[in-house]
Amino acid sequence: MNDEQTPSGSYLSATLLCKCPRCRRGKLFKNRASINFKKNMQMNVDCPVCGQPTEIEVGFYYGTGYVSYGLAVVICMMSLVGWWLTIGLSVDDNRFFYWLAFNGVLLVCLQPWLMRLSRSFWISWFVSYDPHWKQHKPVDVSERLNADQANNW
Repeated sequence: MNDEQTPSGSYLSATLLCKCPRCRRGKLFKNRASINFKKNMQMNVDCPVCGQPTEIEVGFYYGTGYVSYGLAVVICMMSLVGWWLTIGLSVDDNRFFYWLAFNGVLLVCLQPWLMRLSRSFWISWFVSYDPHWKQHKPVDVSERLNADQANNW
């Protein structure tokens, strides 16, 4: 089976693994997830497999804050339900406040992963999967990029 026929995974698995949305094979990030925020958020300029640019335009990833917020709300709801089913909730004996502390620590620990995952979801909504990516070149986005304004945040 050649590389063109090799299954590349589903949308969800490619997004959760931070793979390129166009070919679903290349890595979006240069390094593995870590606590070091500078290393954690370093993205490849282009997909190492198909050449899809990861920075589509200046300020492209500003919207990931909304995605990260949505993911954090889902995680909070899941931890609340899990806490309620296993320990229970009550303000009489401070179990609810213990959950708040637990949830805060959980979100801080998951923050590097949430930041990467929100970028992966964001780019996947703007770059569609191309099963024949070897025959098609990626869309040229050079006119949308301004080197003077890049990383100006």
